[in-house]
Amino acid sequence: MGRLRLGFLVLVLCSSPALSDEFEMDMLETENLRLLYFDPLTTYLTPHVARSFENSMSFQQKIFGWTPYEKTTVMLKDFIDYGNAAALSSPRNLLWIDVAPLNHTFETFPALERMYMLMNHELVHVATGDAWNSRDRRWRKFFGGKPPSTGVHPESILYAYLTAPRNAAPRWYFEGSAVFMETWMSGGIGRAQGAFDEMVFRARVRDGAHFYSNLGIVSEGTAIDFQTMTNAYLYGTRFMSYLAHEYGPEEVIRWLSRDEDSQRYYAHQFRHVFGQPLEVAWDEWIGFEHAFQRANLDRVRQHPITPLQPLSREPLGSVSRAFVDASSDRLIGGFYFPGVVAHIGALSLADGSTTRLSDIKGPMKYRVTATAWDPVSNTLFYTADNLAMRDLMALNVRTGEARMLLRDARIGDLAFNPADRSLWGLRHLNGYVTLVRMAPPYESWNQVHTWPYGEVLSDLDISPDGRLLAATMEEVSGRQFLRLFRLEDLRDGFTVPLTQFDFGRAIPEGFVFSPDGRYLYGSSYYTGVSNIYRYEVASGDIEAVSNAETGLFRPIPLDDGSLIVFEYTGQGLVPSRMDPRPLEDLSAITFLGNEIARKHPVVREWAVGSPARIDLDSLITHRGRYNPRRELEFESAYPVLEGYRDSVALGYSMTWEDPMLFNSLRADLSWSLDGSLPDSERLHADIECQKLGWRFRYWHNDADFYDLFGPTERSRKGDAVIAGYERALVFDDPRRLDLETELAWFTGLDTLPGNQNVETRFEDLLSGRVELRYTHTEKSLAAVDHEKGLRWNVAAWVDHANGDTVPRLSAGLDFGFALPWKHSSVWLYNAAGVADGDRDNPLANWYFGAFGNNYVDDRDVKRYREYHSFPGFEIDEISGQNFVKSVLEWNLPPLRFRRVGTPALYLQHLRPAVFAGALVTDPGHGRLEEFYTSIGFQLDLKFTVVHRLPMTLSLGFARGFVDGSKADDEIMVSLKIL
Repeated sequence: MGRLRLGFLVLVLCSSPALSDEFEMDMLETENLRLLYFDPLTTYLTPHVARSFENSMSFQQKIFGWTPYEKTTVMLKDFIDYGNAAALSSPRNLLWIDVAPLNHTFETFPALERMYMLMNHELVHVATGDAWNSRDRRWRKFFGGKPPSTGVHPESILYAYLTAPRNAAPRWYFEGSAVFMETWMSGGIGRAQGAFDEMVFRARVRDGAHFYSNLGIVSEGTAIDFQTMTNAYLYGTRFMSYLAHEYGPEEVIRWLSRDEDSQRYYAHQFRHVFGQPLEVAWDEWIGFEHAFQRANLDRVRQHPITPLQPLSREPLGSVSRAFVDASSDRLIGGFYFPGVVAHIGALSLADGSTTRLSDIKGPMKYRVTATAWDPVSNTLFYTADNLAMRDLMALNVRTGEARMLLRDARIGDLAFNPADRSLWGLRHLNGYVTLVRMAPPYESWNQVHTWPYGEVLSDLDISPDGRLLAATMEEVSGRQFLRLFRLEDLRDGFTVPLTQFDFGRAIPEGFVFSPDGRYLYGSSYYTGVSNIYRYEVASGDIEAVSNAETGLFRPIPLDDGSLIVFEYTGQGLVPSRMDPRPLEDLSAITFLGNEIARKHPVVREWAVGSPARIDLDSLITHRGRYNPRRELEFESAYPVLEGYRDSVALGYSMTWEDPMLFNSLRADLSWSLDGSLPDSERLHADIECQKLGWRFRYWHNDADFYDLFGPTERSRKGDAVIAGYERALVFDDPRRLDLETELAWFTGLDTLPGNQNVETRFEDLLSGRVELRYTHTEKSLAAVDHEKGLRWNVAAWVDHANGDTVPRLSAGLDFGFALPWKHSSVWLYNAAGVADGDRDNPLANWYFGAFGNNYVDDRDVKRYREYHSFPGFEIDEISGQNFVKSVLEWNLPPLRFRRVGTPALYLQHLRPAVFAGALVTDPGHGRLEEFYTSIGFQLDLKFTVVHRLPMTLSLGFARGFVDGSKADDEIMVSLKIL
């Protein structure tokens, strides 16, 4: 079969619907929008989403002077239980919108209709990332689009910068600008003048906590702090607001825009607009923030501060709703802080010590998990998979036994009814909130009531006598209510509340009944500071019972009338005891957002208004079905460098993708410059198609960029056609079971496809592989690698060449555990393999040796974990028909760097590890049996370039031994790109 026929075969397979699961969605299009949705599940939302998009888009174009380079694709999905969104502006303008209700914990999201707010926020990302002027447009025309940075061809890093330069900016720049703009687009309602943001910085000033520099926020602040990436939002928003206050909002817009006289790089544009380096302005903001928050603290202190008695030895990071186990005098709840895997734990009220009871799968920041408590059976009900589709769990706090009650139930905001021992909760599905009831043994649920879109309940609690249900309720307007319902009324379909209190746009949070049922205690930023409020059930009267400097949350009323509350600090929540005394008055703080509007009233004119004013019918240009295969279109093309057998090849890479990036086709063509190569080996071609589980590839004289650096060679002589299929049999992150199959035909080979130093005695090879891979590993907040868990794999291989068929079978088992030393763990990686056939046949052997890292690489950093790696020996130096191998690894805690480098090139951490390996080839075969050992270490220096591109410089050393005698030493130096 000729080369052209092989390549044509791959193209046919790529376009064949028979070899792919057909994936279609419904589609609505306007001139600016391609909206994808699942019918009928989210069809009801599409008019509102489309109007919200067009409403926001017209503002973005006007305010930034921006014309979208292409249509924006928006996909509505409902795969997680809390709303969220993500945006891309390279290679496509693309949004993913999760339709579930937003998580309002601590008011980290404002009280706004979610689609309206998400569109306003995410389209700022698109506008600032896609922003272009005539110079950028010329590069986009040259490359045929906006090439993304990719590890396959790292030259694309430069091309991405030339075509979309504003994407080369830190996360705080994007999130800060989006939050700042979203606030004023919403008429001043948002996080840029949110009470949570004020609390965060007020607490840091009160506690004398470190304020991160513009370098420190990216190198350390978003990695080790309990708020992790939220700090990018907090610091970015605050810095943008400071600039708007001091220099004017129009200057912030100039900085974010990409007009003809603007600078390509965001920091250069900052100096161009503000006349000083960004670092200087950042330091000035820190000084301003200290003065601003000291003034707020003085205002709060005009009235006596409520005394608090801390109950823990240190801050606990994020804490769920917690309960007092009176029988053991312990506080039971979910805890999530750096260095320890999120868990249900118990805190002693006597001495503040903590005990881990059970790990939490899929914790959430701030909320951690939803909980409910049955004191009779000592059972804590909680939710797992909180970042996906929630599972309902039950934990016996005496025995530590956790069991799953309902998988993927999507039920949270739990409340236990002590009268009949029923469990109540809120189910999120297709954007709606449903109140459900679960009777013992809690293995099924019954629908009580589903509220219309936009009406969102949260924070349930049930009175001690089992008659009343309290809940926070958000209306589509964004107004927030504390409402009381009779459970009997709800079960009869009557949903009018017994009584309510209107908190305006301040969210009432965590309101729970006192032991006698007379009061509800909860928190709210009603005066700008999160204080504890007491609501009298009979009269409807509400009064403040605390005056906090930072913020108090999640009160737990005790039998003696006191409360356990959680105080916000810079390192997380601290449980404390307080005496709730009604207060006459509280002082209001000053919001920076209010000061901006007062000083620069132009921001009041930025409100985009209601999406209802958009005449959608006049804008729709098409309705139909979205099929990724039919939507494949040209994305970009650019020159590349490749390596082939110590020679340099020049070529071109071309990519076609559908707008949602489900299907792709990549074609690389290059020509070796080395005239000493045979003419038949100077042309290189690589065509690869990927589509929803399937992968098809054809290569001719396969070349690879990383072969320019060695010592591992990926390039191969000859031709190959490869078809692969991968499917997740279990997808329950972090637990996964994947099936992967591959069938490949090679011709013209002179070395084995996977072993560069093993020559073949044949030119044609038919090879097949079937593999099962299971992984269930976990890591704590701020970890840099897996810290505990289990992985295994089983693979069957069949090779056929020269009339011989050689089967092989391999298996691996890896497991590890975290040490008491934070971010330190021990792992054991095990592998074994057997092969049949003639021992002299190269296909009937396994090959080992070396770290396996190239000097410049794009594959896993710790390659010594892989079965075929064995540091201290040459590549493919060791062989055997059967083998058993183990590697013991100790990962030491990483050394963090706060201020080493610049924001465009900075160090993040240095991760040390030591390892020892043992390998036996041909065990039990007498003189053929060989015993090899290896000891070594590896240092991985993680750093980031151009703000978004992770790199790792690795240094490794290993010493190999054969039957106890020294064999050789190996030094490994490798730079991993992306």
